[in-house]
Amino acid sequence: MHQEHRHTLSVIDFETTEHQTTFVKFTGYDAVLGKKFEGEVKFVGGRPYGDIVHPEKSSLSSKCIEFVREMLLNKYNEGEFS
Repeated sequence: MHQEHRHTLSVIDFETTEHQTTFVKFTGYDAVLGKKFEGEVKFVGGRPYGDIVHPEKSSLSSKCIEFVREMLLNKYNEGEFS
């Protein structure tokens, strides 16, 4: 029987600075590439920035980048990093 692997994301830590910038550290699994990863983004103005979610700089597959961005934005918008 074939087991389907899925992208995963687990937040390790986060911190919000006095300038309203939120840094988020996380680990995960890229199901397309079949490898684990770790990374960090910063939220400025409600948007995540960092090489790991940048389409031209990331080592992740495009599907995983989309997954990571969506998961982090959902968590941010739900107030999980407050």
